[in-house]
Amino acid sequence: MVRRMTTSKPIHIIGGGLAGSEAAWQLAQSGVPVILHEMRPVRKTDAHKTEGLAELVCSNSFRSDEASTNAVGLLHAEMRKLGSLIMRSADANQVPAGGALAVDRDGFSQTVTEALESHPLITIEREEVSGLPPEEWGRVIIATGPLTSPALAEAVRGVTGETQLAFFDAIAPIVHAETIDMDIAWFQSRYDKVGPGGNGADYINCPMDRAEYDAFVDALIGGEKTDFKEWEGTPYFDGCLPIEIMAERGRETLRHGPMKPVGLTNPRNPTVKPYAIVQLRQDNALGTLYNIVGFQTKLKYGDQAKILRMIPGLQNAEFARLGGLHRNTYLNSPRLLDPTLQLGALPRLRFAGQITGCEGYVESAAIGLAAGRFTASEAMGHQLAPFPPTTALGALINHITGGHIETIDAGPPSFQPMNVNFGLFPPIAFDKNDANGKRLKGTEKSFARKRALTARAAIDIDDWIKSAAIKP
Repeated sequence: MVRRMTTSKPIHIIGGGLAGSEAAWQLAQSGVPVILHEMRPVRKTDAHKTEGLAELVCSNSFRSDEASTNAVGLLHAEMRKLGSLIMRSADANQVPAGGALAVDRDGFSQTVTEALESHPLITIEREEVSGLPPEEWGRVIIATGPLTSPALAEAVRGVTGETQLAFFDAIAPIVHAETIDMDIAWFQSRYDKVGPGGNGADYINCPMDRAEYDAFVDALIGGEKTDFKEWEGTPYFDGCLPIEIMAERGRETLRHGPMKPVGLTNPRNPTVKPYAIVQLRQDNALGTLYNIVGFQTKLKYGDQAKILRMIPGLQNAEFARLGGLHRNTYLNSPRLLDPTLQLGALPRLRFAGQITGCEGYVESAAIGLAAGRFTASEAMGHQLAPFPPTTALGALINHITGGHIETIDAGPPSFQPMNVNFGLFPPIAFDKNDANGKRLKGTEKSFARKRALTARAAIDIDDWIKSAAIKP
């Protein structure tokens, strides 16, 4: 429900990605008018394909939806409690993906776009903001993400005095489902896990024996890669490494990453364990497209198609989209932003999404949610309490705005993008014995700790919502 508006001055948001869209929704639902500036289609990017708001340019997965033992699943749950438009749209457009929440990317973007376009307090301006927002705009949220226009990025750098940080973010290929050889491949989720909208057999699995795997790794290492000489020295984010970079780090790296063969059994040869397995995940609601999980790549198109067809089951694959590569730009946020995501050098500016140094769709939207809430509270003359550090939202914001430890005089800043994870949460005491009093070890102990962390977080986010009088 939209609250009664207490201010007539609109808040400007630059960027109509996941963070900007979520921030706009949170502000408007709080009764604060919004002008959302999105440069597409006036100015296009190398990664986006449509004019839709909140377009997903990489994977179509929001990752695990398990809220009791997974940090990103916990973040999902918190965002749903806070009336997230991104989560509502994801839930409405989900496709089967085992224990993950994956979406039909076109349907998802359309749902977000229609919600924002139809909201009476939101105005969408299709234009590029090519410099610092004018002072007369007042409060502004910059949510331009990894593809911030050069002019705006340079203007922000001028205000902060900081050298920009950046890394490469690679895009996985998408295959037409009808071209996958199901006489070789089979449907199964890892450990037969049933997730949202799924049935425990949601991934297509392509097996490799040792010889096929070795040949594939050799081809990846020898394949021709895209060359970005002007970006030399830019590090990759370890959570989104191109497959050829993983292969170069060691021959077994892929088998312990996206090609791990655990939790899966080939029904045509159940007694022989594949040496490696490539998984494909449904990419659209019709089930006609599947993306190759974890196979983001910077291989050039010619070599890319040839090498991917070396995968058993994909020998005749036709690709709806081959993999690509784009640059991700982000701030040295621990130095530059306060706990409410305001820029210390110019407090009328607040930042949200991947430009702050978070990584992932859900994390980006979550920071947009927080920025929208903080800004709405200020606009209405209130001061919003910080999210508890014991919650997923609070832990993520803490990392971005101050949780990173930087060595003094150690050269360039070492702050790196981060997915939400339990390593960001304050420690917790928990029962290390099972129901029979036996000491927990290994995985059982780890899960007990995670359940304790998520139980505490659920209580604390509920208490925060009550104290803040939040009505989603």
